[in-house]
Amino acid sequence: MTEVEGVEVPTEHYIDGHRVASADTFEVRSPIDWADWKLADVARGGAAEVDAAVAAARRAFPAWAALGPGGRHAALSRLADAIDAAVPRLAAVECVDNGSIHEAMEQRVLPRAANNVRFFADYAAERLAEPPRTLHGGERNRVRHDPAGVVAVSTPWNAPFMLATWRVGPALAAGNTVVLKPPEWAPLTCSLLGDLADEAGLPPGVLNVVHGTGAEAGAPLTGHPGVDRVAFTGSPATAHVVYRDAAAQLTPVSFELGGKSPFIVFEDADLDAAVRTAAYQFDNSGQVCLAGTRLLVQRSILDEFLERLRAAADEIAVGDPREAGTTYGPLIHPVALGRVTGHVARAREQGARLVFGGESLGGLYYAPTLFTDIPADAEILQREVFGPVLTLQAFADEAEAVALANGTDYGLAATIYTGDAARADRVSGAVVAGTVWVNCFYVRDLETPFGGARDSGIGREGGHHSFDFYCDVKTVCERTALYAGEGGTP
Repeated sequence: MTEVEGVEVPTEHYIDGHRVASADTFEVRSPIDWADWKLADVARGGAAEVDAAVAAARRAFPAWAALGPGGRHAALSRLADAIDAAVPRLAAVECVDNGSIHEAMEQRVLPRAANNVRFFADYAAERLAEPPRTLHGGERNRVRHDPAGVVAVSTPWNAPFMLATWRVGPALAAGNTVVLKPPEWAPLTCSLLGDLADEAGLPPGVLNVVHGTGAEAGAPLTGHPGVDRVAFTGSPATAHVVYRDAAAQLTPVSFELGGKSPFIVFEDADLDAAVRTAAYQFDNSGQVCLAGTRLLVQRSILDEFLERLRAAADEIAVGDPREAGTTYGPLIHPVALGRVTGHVARAREQGARLVFGGESLGGLYYAPTLFTDIPADAEILQREVFGPVLTLQAFADEAEAVALANGTDYGLAATIYTGDAARADRVSGAVVAGTVWVNCFYVRDLETPFGGARDSGIGREGGHHSFDFYCDVKTVCERTALYAGEGGTP
């Protein structure tokens, strides 16, 4: 146990309803002041802890599954209520653990975690049972959503608690038990999720939390023969390893793997709104998988757009994320800073023109950065930087905009600004993306599918799509005429 911003945070694993230590630990430091601010020493789990957690989840599964959606609803509603009550504590911890803006965590991001749990609990209880269909021969077809078993969830560090609940919520609502592996760079709020589950009265073993590195704890978990589903958010490179490990057991996977999303602005767009949203792509130091980091602007408005964007960037305040008025805080880790500085250096070497930024501001803080006049084959147009770095390209017409938008291996999201509804429909259909926003950004409906194409992921989650993954979907075909009381003989 350690104290972070006045909050007592457990640093051990949470397995079978108990806190469990490991022989070794790993160090967690705050990106706000990496050199001088150590937050905690966290239990460093491995195969033994994973085995124990999976075994606990397997033991708890039959009773949890047998409750049915309605029976699980009460416990999950209590968990959602507990998360709501804990938001101020969670925001204080997550702000210093991963460098996110405190106000954003408290007012917008962490309340979504409770909504994730509550929505999927309600959905399972109210809508999961489909009405039977009677066939022409008199048979009746029913569709069952039976829980799959034990689900491994690996969550990223940029919004660890909220994104954990995006997977944990539907997995538990479907009747599965869960082993959660928090990110080693920001594990503390996910550790608190174990306490909140206990407070809500979830039976021991239903939710387990195993800390550790990806190699030491993540790999044994995602390749474990006792795991029935793997839900992973991270990079394509890591996903190749996770996919290989899961494939050895033929374990179904759900992957969200980041993007290099286009942000398309046509000449008939509301330019004020487009620029304001474009500047928002620097949010969280650019450490947002959905960010539209490739700005594609119609040539006729390019100069005006660039002038306005430069002015908007001048208003960005980079600093301590706990302070009011800060726009975004630090990068998460020295490795992340090295990745950003490397991308920027190579972009300049490859001939891209730096419009503004391109420099460290000390510590893990990095200036908002924009490149233009970029060679078509430059790395900066193809690879996800995951930092406050945008590119700007001009296009002549709709066809060129679509070609540029689809010119990467990714396909997570796209943003389109236009005043023409017919064009919006054509372009949203033509771009390769799991989510397309038109004249808006970052709006989520939990009932709609979410996921990516190409290297941005495998599968869709949200609404019934989540239950299609976290359940074994089964068809039961009955000849009801043979049943007593339905025209047959007992």
